[in-house]
Amino acid sequence: MTIEAVVFDIGNVLIEWQPEGYYDRRIGRQRREAFFGAFDFHGLMNEIDAGAPFSEIVAARAQAHPEHAAEIVMLRDEWLEMAGTVIDHSVRLMEALRAKGVPVYALSNFGAENFGWSAEAHSFLRSFARAYISGEMGMRKPHAEIYAAVEADSKIAPERLLFGDDREENVAAAQARGWRAVRVDSAGHLAQALVSHGLLTEEEAL
Repeated sequence: MTIEAVVFDIGNVLIEWQPEGYYDRRIGRQRREAFFGAFDFHGLMNEIDAGAPFSEIVAARAQAHPEHAAEIVMLRDEWLEMAGTVIDHSVRLMEALRAKGVPVYALSNFGAENFGWSAEAHSFLRSFARAYISGEMGMRKPHAEIYAAVEADSKIAPERLLFGDDREENVAAAQARGWRAVRVDSAGHLAQALVSHGLLTEEEAL
């Protein structure tokens, strides 16, 4: 079956997203562990990814948790540093696909506002043929509705979409709808999938 479009997740596929490591470097592991133990950081990110306004909700949570306000506002004030390390090999793969005329989409759990900041900082995030951003859509992975929305908008049959994501539950949800999907825990795995589907040669995937 011919693949008609390749769909990239963004976090840990094109840009590193390791907030624990960032906080460890900034405030030390002990302080970070205390912060993450007392405050539901990933729950906050889920709300942002589902459409909550980024700056507004971060400010509100900082006000509601003054004992951790300094750490919480770092998410907003240091966003581009926290989520700023580009995974160069993956970006090269994306550009190689585009050079061959293969449509490249994004499907990412990402807040609308902070995605805008990241896209302003990294031009490759503005080069997708279509960008499906959960915070803009008001739905997020791994819920089936977001995959259905991609299918409906792109008008591409599920089996003709190749999807790379770093989270097993997101890959499984795509596969359940018939997408070709691969768990990406290194750029090498993504490259192998692109080669195996005949989208890039081994040389092009280096």
